[in-house]
Amino acid sequence: MSEYGTWRRVSGEGRRFLRGRGRALRRLALWSLLESAHTFLGGYAVARALDDGFLAGRTGTGLGWLAVAGAGALLGAVALRGVFGGLADLVEPLRDGLVRRCVRQAIGRAVADPGRAGDAGAVSRLTQQTEMARDSFAGLVLVARSFVFTALGALLGLAALDPVLLVLVLPALLLGTAAFLATLHPMARVQRAALDADEALSARAGELAAGLRDVVACGGGASAGAPVELLIAEQERLTGRLSRWTALRTLALGVAGRLPVVVLLAGTPWLLGRGVSAGAVAGALTYLVQSLLPALDALMTALGAAGTRLLVVLDRFCDPEPEGPEPEAPEQEAPEQEAPAVTEVAAPQPEPAPAPAPSPAVELRRVRFAYGPRAHPVIDGLDLVVGPGEHLAVVGPSGIGKSTLTALIAGLLPPGLGTVRVAGAAARDARGRGPDVRRTLLPQQAYVFTGSVRENLTHLCPGPVPGDEVERAAAALGADGLVARLGGLDAVLDPGRLSQGERQHLALTAAYLSPAPLLLLDEATCHLDPRTEERAERALAERPGTLVVVAHRISSAVRADRVLVLDGTRAVCGTHAELPARSPLYRDLVGVWDARG
Repeated sequence: MSEYGTWRRVSGEGRRFLRGRGRALRRLALWSLLESAHTFLGGYAVARALDDGFLAGRTGTGLGWLAVAGAGALLGAVALRGVFGGLADLVEPLRDGLVRRCVRQAIGRAVADPGRAGDAGAVSRLTQQTEMARDSFAGLVLVARSFVFTALGALLGLAALDPVLLVLVLPALLLGTAAFLATLHPMARVQRAALDADEALSARAGELAAGLRDVVACGGGASAGAPVELLIAEQERLTGRLSRWTALRTLALGVAGRLPVVVLLAGTPWLLGRGVSAGAVAGALTYLVQSLLPALDALMTALGAAGTRLLVVLDRFCDPEPEGPEPEAPEQEAPEQEAPAVTEVAAPQPEPAPAPAPSPAVELRRVRFAYGPRAHPVIDGLDLVVGPGEHLAVVGPSGIGKSTLTALIAGLLPPGLGTVRVAGAAARDARGRGPDVRRTLLPQQAYVFTGSVRENLTHLCPGPVPGDEVERAAAALGADGLVARLGGLDAVLDPGRLSQGERQHLALTAAYLSPAPLLLLDEATCHLDPRTEERAERALAERPGTLVVVAHRISSAVRADRVLVLDGTRAVCGTHAELPARSPLYRDLVGVWDARG
Protein backbone atom coordinates (compact mmCIF):
# COMPACT_ATOMS: atom_id res chain seq x y z
CA MET A 1 0.00 0.00 0.00
CA SER A 2 1.22 3.55 -0.76
CA GLU A 3 2.33 5.96 1.95
CA TYR A 4 -0.76 8.09 1.31
CA GLY A 5 -3.07 5.08 1.56
CA THR A 6 -1.40 3.94 4.76
CA TRP A 7 -1.71 7.42 6.24
CA ARG A 8 -5.40 7.66 5.31
CA ARG A 9 -6.21 4.27 6.80
CA VAL A 10 -4.30 4.82 10.04
CA SER A 11 -5.50 8.42 10.45
CA GLY A 12 -9.11 7.30 9.97
CA GLU A 13 -8.74 4.69 12.71
CA GLY A 14 -7.02 7.30 14.89
CA ARG A 15 -9.84 9.82 14.49
CA ARG A 16 -12.41 7.20 15.47
CA PHE A 17 -10.36 6.35 18.57
CA LEU A 18 -9.93 10.00 19.62
CA ARG A 19 -13.62 10.84 19.06
CA GLY A 20 -14.48 8.48 21.88
CA ARG A 21 -11.93 10.09 24.21
CA GLY A 22 -13.22 13.67 24.27
CA ARG A 23 -13.15 13.98 28.05
CA ALA A 24 -9.53 12.80 28.29
CA LEU A 25 -8.51 15.18 25.48
CA ARG A 26 -10.18 18.16 27.16
CA ARG A 27 -8.49 17.37 30.43
CA LEU A 28 -5.12 17.08 28.67
CA ALA A 29 -5.66 20.37 26.81
CA LEU A 30 -6.55 22.30 29.97
CA TRP A 31 -3.46 21.17 31.83
CA SER A 32 -1.33 21.89 28.74
CA LEU A 33 -2.81 25.40 28.47
CA LEU A 34 -1.81 26.02 32.06
CA GLU A 35 1.69 24.81 31.22
CA SER A 36 1.90 27.27 28.29
CA ALA A 37 1.45 30.12 30.79
CA HIS A 38 4.79 29.07 32.27
CA THR A 39 6.37 29.35 28.82
CA PHE A 40 4.96 32.82 28.25
CA LEU A 41 6.06 34.08 31.65
CA GLY A 42 9.57 32.66 31.25
CA GLY A 43 10.68 34.92 28.40
CA TYR A 44 8.42 37.89 29.09
CA ALA A 45 9.51 38.15 32.74
CA VAL A 46 13.20 38.07 31.72
CA ALA A 47 12.62 40.94 29.25
CA ARG A 48 10.75 43.02 31.81
CA ALA A 49 13.35 42.29 34.49
CA LEU A 50 16.06 43.75 32.25
CA ASP A 51 14.20 46.69 30.69
CA ASP A 52 12.08 47.80 33.64
CA GLY A 53 14.36 46.59 36.40
CA PHE A 54 18.10 46.09 36.18
CA LEU A 55 18.87 48.28 33.13
CA ALA A 56 16.63 51.04 34.56
CA GLY A 57 18.43 50.92 37.93
CA ARG A 58 15.47 49.35 39.75
CA THR A 59 16.90 46.16 41.19
CA GLY A 60 13.79 45.35 43.22
CA THR A 61 11.61 45.47 40.13
CA GLY A 62 14.02 43.18 38.29
CA LEU A 63 14.04 40.68 41.11
CA GLY A 64 10.25 40.82 41.25
CA TRP A 65 9.96 39.89 37.59
CA LEU A 66 12.43 37.04 38.08
CA ALA A 67 10.26 35.85 40.97
CA VAL A 68 7.31 35.86 38.55
CA ALA A 69 9.35 33.67 36.20
CA GLY A 70 10.11 31.30 39.08
CA ALA A 71 6.43 31.14 40.03
CA GLY A 72 5.68 30.29 36.39
CA ALA A 73 8.13 27.37 36.61
CA LEU A 74 6.33 26.04 39.69
CA LEU A 75 3.03 26.43 37.88
CA GLY A 76 4.42 24.44 34.96
CA ALA A 77 5.47 21.61 37.29
CA VAL A 78 1.96 21.36 38.73
CA ALA A 79 0.49 21.40 35.22
CA LEU A 80 2.88 18.66 34.06
CA ARG A 81 1.63 16.37 36.81
CA GLY A 82 -1.91 16.79 35.56
CA VAL A 83 -0.73 16.19 31.98
CA PHE A 84 0.54 12.69 32.82
CA GLY A 85 -2.78 11.80 34.44
CA GLY A 86 -4.63 12.76 31.28
CA LEU A 87 -2.07 10.91 29.15
CA ALA A 88 -2.80 7.59 30.88
CA ASP A 89 -6.50 7.96 29.99
CA LEU A 90 -5.49 7.90 26.30
CA VAL A 91 -2.62 5.43 26.21
CA GLU A 92 -3.97 2.43 28.14
CA PRO A 93 -7.27 2.18 26.17
CA LEU A 94 -5.21 2.21 22.95
CA ARG A 95 -3.08 -0.72 24.09
CA ASP A 96 -6.11 -2.70 25.29
CA GLY A 97 -7.87 -2.11 21.98
CA LEU A 98 -4.83 -3.27 19.99
CA VAL A 99 -4.56 -6.45 22.05
CA ARG A 100 -8.24 -7.24 21.45
CA ARG A 101 -7.89 -6.55 17.72
CA CYS A 102 -4.78 -8.73 17.45
CA VAL A 103 -6.55 -11.65 19.12
CA ARG A 104 -9.62 -11.23 16.89
CA GLN A 105 -7.45 -11.15 13.77
CA ALA A 106 -5.54 -14.29 14.78
CA ILE A 107 -8.74 -16.19 15.63
CA GLY A 108 -10.38 -14.97 12.43
CA ARG A 109 -7.50 -16.24 10.31
CA ALA A 110 -7.54 -19.59 12.11
CA VAL A 111 -11.30 -19.97 11.58
CA ALA A 112 -11.05 -18.92 7.94
CA ASP A 113 -8.26 -21.40 7.23
CA PRO A 114 -7.87 -24.04 9.98
CA GLY A 115 -5.38 -25.99 7.89
CA ARG A 116 -2.81 -23.21 7.68
CA ALA A 117 0.20 -23.00 9.97
CA GLY A 118 -0.04 -20.94 13.14
CA ASP A 119 0.22 -17.19 12.68
CA ALA A 120 3.67 -16.60 14.17
CA GLY A 121 3.44 -12.92 13.28
CA ALA A 122 0.52 -12.63 15.71
CA VAL A 123 2.90 -13.35 18.58
CA SER A 124 5.08 -10.40 17.56
CA ARG A 125 2.01 -8.17 17.22
CA LEU A 126 0.53 -9.26 20.54
CA THR A 127 3.71 -8.74 22.56
CA GLN A 128 6.36 -6.54 20.99
CA GLN A 129 4.27 -4.42 18.64
CA THR A 130 1.43 -3.57 21.04
CA GLU A 131 3.95 -2.34 23.62
CA MET A 132 5.79 -0.48 20.87
CA ALA A 133 2.56 1.21 19.82
CA ARG A 134 1.68 2.17 23.39
CA ASP A 135 5.11 3.66 24.15
CA SER A 136 5.30 5.44 20.80
CA PHE A 137 1.79 6.87 21.13
CA ALA A 138 2.46 8.07 24.69
CA GLY A 139 5.71 9.77 23.69
CA LEU A 140 4.18 11.31 20.58
CA VAL A 141 1.14 12.72 22.40
CA LEU A 142 3.33 14.07 25.18
CA VAL A 143 5.79 15.93 22.96
CA ALA A 144 3.21 17.04 20.37
CA ARG A 145 1.06 18.54 23.10
CA SER A 146 4.13 20.14 24.65
CA PHE A 147 5.23 21.66 21.35
CA VAL A 148 1.80 23.05 20.46
CA PHE A 149 1.25 24.82 23.75
CA THR A 150 4.89 25.77 24.23
CA ALA A 151 4.99 27.26 20.73
CA LEU A 152 1.74 29.09 21.48
CA GLY A 153 3.20 30.63 24.61
CA ALA A 154 6.57 31.42 22.99
CA LEU A 155 5.14 32.99 19.81
CA LEU A 156 2.69 35.08 21.83
CA GLY A 157 5.59 36.18 23.98
CA LEU A 158 7.74 37.13 20.96
CA ALA A 159 4.85 39.10 19.49
CA ALA A 160 4.28 40.82 22.83
CA LEU A 161 7.95 41.83 23.02
CA ASP A 162 8.23 43.04 19.41
CA PRO A 163 6.61 41.58 16.23
CA VAL A 164 9.82 42.08 14.25
CA LEU A 165 11.37 39.25 16.27
CA LEU A 166 8.97 36.82 14.58
CA VAL A 167 10.07 38.01 11.13
CA LEU A 168 13.67 37.25 12.00
CA VAL A 169 13.22 33.88 13.72
CA LEU A 170 10.38 32.14 11.85
CA PRO A 171 12.06 31.63 8.39
CA ALA A 172 15.02 29.72 9.88
CA LEU A 173 12.65 27.70 12.03
CA LEU A 174 10.43 26.74 9.09
CA LEU A 175 13.42 25.81 6.91
CA GLY A 176 14.73 23.25 9.41
CA THR A 177 11.22 21.89 9.99
CA ALA A 178 10.64 21.37 6.24
CA ALA A 179 13.98 19.54 5.88
CA PHE A 180 13.01 17.26 8.75
CA LEU A 181 9.54 16.48 7.38
CA ALA A 182 11.12 15.41 4.07
CA THR A 183 12.78 12.46 5.87
CA LEU A 184 9.60 11.04 7.44
CA HIS A 185 8.18 9.06 4.50
CA PRO A 186 11.46 7.35 3.54
CA MET A 187 12.06 6.37 7.15
CA ALA A 188 8.53 4.97 7.42
CA ARG A 189 9.12 2.79 4.35
CA VAL A 190 12.36 1.42 5.79
CA GLN A 191 10.78 0.73 9.17
CA ARG A 192 7.84 -1.05 7.53
CA ALA A 193 10.26 -3.26 5.61
CA ALA A 194 12.17 -3.95 8.84
CA LEU A 195 8.98 -5.08 10.59
CA ASP A 196 8.10 -7.32 7.62
CA ALA A 197 11.53 -8.92 7.86
CA ASP A 198 11.12 -9.35 11.63
CA GLU A 199 7.77 -11.14 11.24
CA ALA A 200 9.12 -13.31 8.43
CA LEU A 201 12.10 -14.27 10.57
CA SER A 202 9.78 -15.09 13.49
CA ALA A 203 7.56 -17.24 11.28
CA ARG A 204 10.49 -19.09 9.70
CA ALA A 205 12.15 -19.71 13.06
CA GLY A 206 8.85 -21.09 14.41
CA GLU A 207 8.51 -23.49 11.48
CA LEU A 208 12.10 -24.61 11.90
CA ALA A 209 11.77 -25.13 15.64
CA ALA A 210 8.70 -27.35 15.17
CA GLY A 211 10.73 -29.88 13.18
CA LEU A 212 14.19 -29.21 14.62
CA ARG A 213 14.70 -32.72 15.95
CA ASP A 214 13.95 -34.33 12.61
CA VAL A 215 15.95 -31.69 10.72
CA VAL A 216 19.03 -32.44 12.81
CA ALA A 217 18.48 -36.18 12.55
CA CYS A 218 18.42 -36.11 8.73
CA GLY A 219 21.36 -33.68 8.42
CA GLY A 220 19.31 -30.87 6.90
CA GLY A 221 20.55 -28.12 9.22
CA ALA A 222 22.44 -26.18 6.55
CA SER A 223 19.61 -26.10 4.01
CA ALA A 224 16.98 -25.40 6.66
CA GLY A 225 19.02 -22.54 8.10
CA ALA A 226 19.81 -20.87 4.75
CA PRO A 227 16.49 -18.92 4.56
CA VAL A 228 17.02 -17.73 8.13
CA GLU A 229 20.46 -16.41 7.23
CA LEU A 230 18.96 -14.52 4.28
CA LEU A 231 16.37 -12.90 6.55
CA ILE A 232 19.05 -11.91 9.04
CA ALA A 233 21.11 -10.36 6.21
CA GLU A 234 18.02 -8.45 5.07
CA GLN A 235 17.53 -7.09 8.58
CA GLU A 236 21.16 -5.98 8.63
CA ARG A 237 20.74 -4.18 5.30
CA LEU A 238 17.60 -2.40 6.46
CA THR A 239 19.30 -1.35 9.68
CA GLY A 240 22.06 0.30 7.61
CA ARG A 241 19.51 2.18 5.52
CA LEU A 242 17.68 3.31 8.63
CA SER A 243 20.90 4.62 10.17
CA ARG A 244 21.62 6.74 7.05
CA TRP A 245 18.18 8.31 7.15
CA THR A 246 18.66 8.91 10.86
CA ALA A 247 21.85 10.85 10.08
CA LEU A 248 19.95 13.07 7.62
CA ARG A 249 17.24 13.61 10.21
CA THR A 250 19.86 14.64 12.76
CA LEU A 251 21.19 17.22 10.28
CA ALA A 252 17.68 18.62 9.84
CA LEU A 253 17.29 18.79 13.61
CA GLY A 254 20.50 20.79 13.79
CA VAL A 255 19.23 23.27 11.22
CA ALA A 256 15.88 23.71 12.96
CA GLY A 257 17.33 23.79 16.48
CA ARG A 258 20.43 25.95 16.04
CA LEU A 259 19.92 28.19 13.02
CA PRO A 260 17.24 30.42 14.65
CA VAL A 261 19.60 31.19 17.55
CA VAL A 262 22.44 32.03 15.16
CA VAL A 263 20.16 34.27 13.11
CA LEU A 264 18.92 36.08 16.24
CA LEU A 265 22.42 36.69 17.56
CA ALA A 266 23.70 37.81 14.16
CA GLY A 267 20.74 40.16 13.76
CA THR A 268 21.00 41.69 17.22
CA PRO A 269 22.79 44.88 16.02
CA TRP A 270 20.13 45.36 13.37
CA LEU A 271 17.36 44.84 15.96
CA LEU A 272 18.91 47.30 18.41
CA GLY A 273 19.26 49.84 15.59
CA ARG A 274 15.51 49.55 14.91
CA GLY A 275 14.70 50.38 18.51
CA VAL A 276 14.24 46.87 19.90
CA SER A 277 15.35 46.87 23.52
CA ALA A 278 18.12 44.71 24.92
CA GLY A 279 15.59 43.11 27.29
CA ALA A 280 13.38 42.12 24.33
CA VAL A 281 16.36 40.47 22.59
CA ALA A 282 17.27 38.64 25.81
CA GLY A 283 13.64 37.55 26.24
CA ALA A 284 13.53 36.31 22.64
CA LEU A 285 16.73 34.35 23.23
CA THR A 286 15.16 32.88 26.37
CA TYR A 287 12.09 31.81 24.43
CA LEU A 288 14.26 30.10 21.81
CA VAL A 289 16.83 28.42 24.03
CA GLN A 290 14.65 27.39 26.98
CA SER A 291 11.25 26.76 25.40
CA LEU A 292 10.67 26.76 21.66
CA LEU A 293 13.76 24.99 20.34
CA PRO A 294 13.82 22.23 23.02
CA ALA A 295 10.13 21.56 22.33
CA LEU A 296 10.77 21.49 18.58
CA ASP A 297 13.76 19.19 19.01
CA ALA A 298 11.66 16.80 21.14
CA LEU A 299 8.83 16.89 18.58
CA MET A 300 11.13 16.12 15.64
CA THR A 301 12.83 13.32 17.54
CA ALA A 302 9.45 11.81 18.45
CA LEU A 303 8.08 12.15 14.91
CA GLY A 304 11.22 10.71 13.36
CA ALA A 305 11.40 7.72 15.69
CA ALA A 306 8.14 7.13 17.55
CA GLY A 307 5.92 8.71 14.87
CA THR A 308 7.08 6.65 11.92
CA ARG A 309 7.26 3.52 14.08
CA LEU A 310 3.71 4.12 15.33
CA LEU A 311 2.42 4.64 11.78
CA VAL A 312 3.96 1.37 10.60
CA VAL A 313 2.80 -0.66 13.62
CA LEU A 314 -0.77 0.66 13.57
CA ASP A 315 -1.00 -0.09 9.85
CA ARG A 316 -0.51 -3.77 10.67
CA PHE A 317 -3.38 -3.70 13.15
CA CYS A 318 -5.66 -2.01 10.60
CA ASP A 319 -5.74 -5.10 8.36
CA PRO A 320 -9.33 -6.22 7.89
CA GLU A 321 -10.28 -9.21 9.98
CA PRO A 322 -10.67 -12.30 7.83
CA GLU A 323 -14.10 -13.66 7.38
CA GLY A 324 -14.92 -17.27 8.00
CA PRO A 325 -15.36 -19.70 5.13
CA GLU A 326 -18.52 -19.30 3.15
CA PRO A 327 -21.05 -22.02 3.81
CA GLU A 328 -21.44 -24.58 1.12
CA ALA A 329 -24.46 -24.12 -1.07
CA PRO A 330 -27.01 -26.83 -0.43
CA GLU A 331 -27.28 -29.43 -3.09
CA GLN A 332 -30.22 -28.88 -5.41
CA GLU A 333 -32.52 -31.83 -5.61
CA ALA A 334 -33.33 -33.00 -9.07
CA PRO A 335 -36.96 -32.31 -10.02
CA GLU A 336 -39.13 -35.34 -9.76
CA GLN A 337 -40.25 -36.74 -13.11
CA GLU A 338 -43.33 -38.80 -13.60
CA ALA A 339 -42.32 -42.34 -14.40
CA PRO A 340 -43.82 -43.83 -17.55
CA ALA A 341 -46.51 -46.43 -17.05
CA VAL A 342 -45.19 -49.97 -17.36
CA THR A 343 -46.74 -53.34 -17.00
CA GLU A 344 -45.62 -55.10 -13.87
CA VAL A 345 -43.78 -58.30 -14.59
CA ALA A 346 -42.71 -60.62 -11.86
CA ALA A 347 -38.95 -60.93 -11.83
CA PRO A 348 -36.75 -63.24 -9.83
CA GLN A 349 -35.29 -61.61 -6.72
CA PRO A 350 -31.50 -61.22 -7.04
CA GLU A 351 -29.29 -62.54 -4.30
CA PRO A 352 -28.04 -59.79 -1.98
CA ALA A 353 -24.55 -58.52 -2.83
CA PRO A 354 -21.85 -59.27 -0.29
CA ALA A 355 -21.06 -56.37 2.07
CA PRO A 356 -17.94 -54.47 1.03
CA ALA A 357 -14.83 -55.03 3.09
CA PRO A 358 -14.23 -52.24 5.64
CA SER A 359 -11.58 -49.70 4.72
CA PRO A 360 -8.30 -49.87 6.63
CA ALA A 361 -8.14 -47.57 9.63
CA VAL A 362 -4.79 -46.23 8.32
CA GLU A 363 -3.22 -46.77 4.92
CA LEU A 364 0.11 -45.35 3.66
CA ARG A 365 1.30 -46.04 0.11
CA ARG A 366 4.88 -45.16 -0.94
CA VAL A 367 4.92 -42.19 1.41
CA ARG A 368 7.89 -39.86 1.30
CA PHE A 369 8.36 -36.76 3.48
CA ALA A 370 11.22 -34.29 3.93
CA TYR A 371 11.43 -30.95 5.75
CA GLY A 372 12.43 -28.98 2.69
CA PRO A 373 12.94 -29.55 -1.05
CA ARG A 374 16.66 -30.42 -0.69
CA ALA A 375 16.55 -32.09 2.72
CA HIS A 376 17.05 -35.80 3.19
CA PRO A 377 13.70 -37.56 3.59
CA VAL A 378 12.66 -38.42 7.12
CA ILE A 379 10.27 -41.06 5.77
CA ASP A 380 10.92 -42.61 2.38
CA GLY A 381 8.80 -45.17 0.50
CA LEU A 382 6.78 -46.26 3.52
CA ASP A 383 3.94 -48.73 2.99
CA LEU A 384 1.72 -49.46 5.97
CA VAL A 385 -1.81 -50.77 6.50
CA VAL A 386 -3.41 -50.74 9.95
CA GLY A 387 -6.70 -52.58 10.19
CA PRO A 388 -9.78 -51.45 12.15
CA GLY A 389 -9.44 -52.30 15.83
CA GLU A 390 -5.70 -53.01 15.58
CA HIS A 391 -3.15 -51.87 18.18
CA LEU A 392 0.13 -50.71 16.57
CA ALA A 393 3.28 -49.58 18.40
CA VAL A 394 5.89 -47.42 16.61
CA VAL A 395 9.50 -47.62 17.82
CA GLY A 396 12.83 -46.21 16.76
CA PRO A 397 15.67 -44.02 18.01
CA SER A 398 15.03 -40.39 18.89
CA GLY A 399 14.71 -38.11 15.87
CA ILE A 400 14.07 -40.95 13.41
CA GLY A 401 10.60 -39.70 12.35
CA LYS A 402 8.07 -41.24 14.72
CA SER A 403 6.40 -37.91 15.50
CA THR A 404 6.51 -37.05 11.80
CA LEU A 405 4.64 -40.26 11.04
CA THR A 406 1.89 -39.47 13.55
CA ALA A 407 1.65 -35.92 12.15
CA LEU A 408 1.19 -37.38 8.64
CA ILE A 409 -1.55 -39.72 9.83
CA ALA A 410 -3.18 -36.87 11.78
CA GLY A 411 -3.21 -34.72 8.63
CA LEU A 412 -0.97 -32.05 10.17
CA LEU A 413 1.69 -32.57 7.49
CA PRO A 414 1.15 -33.31 3.79
CA PRO A 415 3.24 -36.11 2.27
CA GLY A 416 5.76 -35.09 -0.34
CA LEU A 417 4.99 -38.22 -2.35
CA GLY A 418 2.52 -41.04 -1.93
CA THR A 419 -0.84 -41.13 -0.19
CA VAL A 420 -1.97 -41.21 3.43
CA ARG A 421 -5.57 -42.32 4.02
CA VAL A 422 -7.61 -42.62 7.19
CA ALA A 423 -10.82 -44.66 7.11
CA GLY A 424 -10.65 -44.74 3.29
CA ALA A 425 -10.32 -40.94 2.81
CA ALA A 426 -7.36 -38.60 2.51
CA ALA A 427 -5.78 -37.96 5.91
CA ARG A 428 -5.34 -34.25 5.21
CA ASP A 429 -8.79 -32.73 4.74
CA ALA A 430 -8.43 -30.10 2.01
CA ARG A 431 -11.53 -28.29 3.21
CA GLY A 432 -10.11 -27.74 6.69
CA ARG A 433 -13.50 -26.81 8.17
CA GLY A 434 -12.92 -27.97 11.73
CA PRO A 435 -11.66 -30.87 13.85
CA ASP A 436 -11.52 -34.20 12.06
CA VAL A 437 -13.84 -36.63 13.87
CA ARG A 438 -11.96 -39.62 12.42
CA ARG A 439 -8.98 -39.35 14.78
CA THR A 440 -7.62 -37.88 18.00
CA LEU A 441 -3.92 -37.07 18.42
CA LEU A 442 -2.31 -36.78 21.87
CA PRO A 443 1.18 -35.23 21.78
CA GLN A 444 3.82 -35.51 24.47
CA GLN A 445 2.80 -32.13 25.92
CA ALA A 446 -0.71 -32.81 27.16
CA TYR A 447 -3.37 -30.15 26.62
CA VAL A 448 -5.08 -29.08 29.85
CA PHE A 449 -6.92 -25.77 30.22
CA THR A 450 -8.46 -23.65 32.96
CA GLY A 451 -11.99 -24.93 33.48
CA SER A 452 -13.78 -27.68 35.33
CA VAL A 453 -12.38 -31.21 35.46
CA ARG A 454 -15.46 -32.36 33.56
CA GLU A 455 -14.79 -29.89 30.75
CA ASN A 456 -11.18 -31.08 30.47
CA LEU A 457 -12.32 -34.70 30.20
CA THR A 458 -15.16 -34.16 27.68
CA HIS A 459 -13.86 -31.36 25.40
CA LEU A 460 -13.21 -33.90 22.62
CA CYS A 461 -16.83 -35.05 22.66
CA PRO A 462 -19.35 -33.36 20.34
CA GLY A 463 -22.06 -33.09 23.00
CA PRO A 464 -22.69 -33.46 26.72
CA VAL A 465 -21.54 -36.67 28.38
CA PRO A 466 -23.42 -38.18 31.36
CA GLY A 467 -21.54 -37.96 34.63
CA ASP A 468 -21.59 -41.72 35.25
CA GLU A 469 -19.98 -42.32 31.84
CA VAL A 470 -17.20 -39.85 32.67
CA GLU A 471 -16.66 -41.54 36.03
CA ARG A 472 -16.45 -44.98 34.36
CA ALA A 473 -13.86 -43.68 31.91
CA ALA A 474 -11.75 -42.20 34.71
CA ALA A 475 -11.97 -45.49 36.62
CA ALA A 476 -11.00 -47.52 33.54
CA LEU A 477 -7.79 -45.50 33.13
CA GLY A 478 -7.06 -45.33 36.85
CA ALA A 479 -7.63 -41.57 36.93
CA ASP A 480 -10.52 -41.68 39.42
CA GLY A 481 -8.15 -41.06 42.34
CA LEU A 482 -6.70 -38.02 40.56
CA VAL A 483 -10.20 -36.67 39.87
CA ALA A 484 -11.09 -37.09 43.55
CA ARG A 485 -7.90 -35.28 44.66
CA LEU A 486 -8.77 -32.41 42.34
CA GLY A 487 -12.17 -31.99 44.00
CA GLY A 488 -14.46 -33.97 41.69
CA LEU A 489 -15.74 -33.45 38.18
CA ASP A 490 -17.09 -29.95 38.83
CA ALA A 491 -13.95 -28.61 40.53
CA VAL A 492 -12.13 -25.81 38.74
CA LEU A 493 -8.81 -26.98 37.32
CA ASP A 494 -5.62 -24.88 37.53
CA PRO A 495 -3.18 -26.28 34.92
CA GLY A 496 -0.21 -24.65 36.65
CA ARG A 497 -0.71 -26.82 39.75
CA LEU A 498 -0.60 -30.12 37.83
CA SER A 499 2.45 -32.24 37.18
CA GLN A 500 3.25 -33.41 33.66
CA GLY A 501 2.09 -36.91 34.55
CA GLU A 502 -1.23 -35.64 35.90
CA ARG A 503 -1.76 -33.62 32.73
CA GLN A 504 -1.15 -36.72 30.60
CA HIS A 505 -3.47 -38.83 32.76
CA LEU A 506 -6.34 -36.37 32.25
CA ALA A 507 -5.63 -36.07 28.51
CA LEU A 508 -5.66 -39.88 28.11
CA THR A 509 -9.04 -40.03 29.85
CA ALA A 510 -10.36 -37.37 27.46
CA ALA A 511 -9.08 -39.44 24.51
CA TYR A 512 -10.85 -42.51 25.92
CA LEU A 513 -14.15 -40.59 25.90
CA SER A 514 -13.55 -39.22 22.41
CA PRO A 515 -15.77 -40.77 19.72
CA ALA A 516 -12.89 -40.80 17.21
CA PRO A 517 -12.29 -44.35 15.91
CA LEU A 518 -8.52 -43.72 15.64
CA LEU A 519 -6.31 -42.68 18.56
CA LEU A 520 -2.72 -41.52 17.99
CA LEU A 521 -0.48 -41.35 21.07
CA ASP A 522 2.83 -39.59 20.36
CA GLU A 523 4.75 -40.47 23.56
CA ALA A 524 1.61 -39.35 25.39
CA THR A 525 2.44 -41.60 28.40
CA CYS A 526 6.13 -40.69 28.84
CA HIS A 527 5.53 -38.92 32.19
CA LEU A 528 3.48 -41.78 33.68
CA ASP A 529 4.91 -44.57 35.82
CA PRO A 530 4.97 -48.01 34.11
CA ARG A 531 1.96 -49.37 36.01
CA THR A 532 -0.25 -46.37 35.21
CA GLU A 533 0.94 -46.43 31.60
CA GLU A 534 0.04 -50.12 31.23
CA ARG A 535 -3.43 -49.62 32.68
CA ALA A 536 -4.10 -46.64 30.42
CA GLU A 537 -2.86 -48.37 27.26
CA ARG A 538 -4.84 -51.54 27.94
CA ALA A 539 -8.01 -49.50 28.50
CA LEU A 540 -7.45 -47.55 25.28
CA ALA A 541 -6.73 -50.76 23.36
CA GLU A 542 -9.97 -52.34 24.62
CA ARG A 543 -11.90 -49.24 23.58
CA PRO A 544 -13.68 -49.68 20.21
CA GLY A 545 -11.37 -48.39 17.48
CA THR A 546 -7.73 -48.40 16.40
CA LEU A 547 -4.77 -47.41 18.57
CA VAL A 548 -1.36 -46.23 17.29
CA VAL A 549 1.22 -45.64 20.02
CA VAL A 550 4.72 -44.17 19.73
CA ALA A 551 6.32 -46.48 22.30
CA HIS A 552 8.26 -45.03 25.22
CA ARG A 553 8.98 -48.40 26.88
CA ILE A 554 9.40 -51.95 25.63
CA SER A 555 6.23 -52.92 27.50
CA SER A 556 4.19 -50.77 25.07
CA ALA A 557 5.57 -52.75 22.14
CA VAL A 558 4.92 -56.06 23.91
CA ARG A 559 1.25 -55.16 24.45
CA ALA A 560 0.68 -54.16 20.81
CA ASP A 561 -0.71 -56.45 18.10
CA ARG A 562 2.11 -55.35 15.77
CA VAL A 563 5.22 -53.17 16.02
CA LEU A 564 6.53 -50.79 13.33
CA VAL A 565 10.30 -50.25 13.52
CA LEU A 566 11.64 -47.06 11.89
CA ASP A 567 15.39 -47.20 11.34
CA GLY A 568 15.99 -44.40 8.85
CA THR A 569 16.60 -46.61 5.83
CA ARG A 570 13.73 -49.04 5.86
CA ALA A 571 10.73 -49.84 8.01
CA VAL A 572 9.99 -53.29 9.36
CA CYS A 573 6.60 -54.28 10.73
CA GLY A 574 5.72 -57.43 12.63
CA THR A 575 4.88 -58.83 16.03
CA HIS A 576 7.10 -58.45 19.06
CA ALA A 577 8.04 -62.11 18.84
CA GLU A 578 9.02 -61.92 15.15
CA LEU A 579 10.98 -58.68 15.05
CA PRO A 580 14.16 -59.57 16.97
CA ALA A 581 15.03 -62.01 14.19
CA ARG A 582 14.04 -59.61 11.38
CA SER A 583 15.34 -56.27 12.65
CA PRO A 584 18.78 -55.78 14.25
CA LEU A 585 17.68 -52.33 15.40
CA TYR A 586 14.67 -53.73 17.23
CA ARG A 587 16.87 -56.41 18.79
CA ASP A 588 19.21 -53.66 20.04
CA LEU A 589 16.32 -51.54 21.31
CA VAL A 590 14.89 -54.47 23.23
CA GLY A 591 18.29 -55.08 24.77
CA VAL A 592 18.64 -51.44 25.81
CA TRP A 593 15.12 -51.38 27.24
CA ASP A 594 15.71 -54.65 29.10
CA ALA A 595 18.95 -53.26 30.53
CA ARG A 596 17.15 -50.14 31.74
CA GLY A 597 14.40 -52.28 33.22
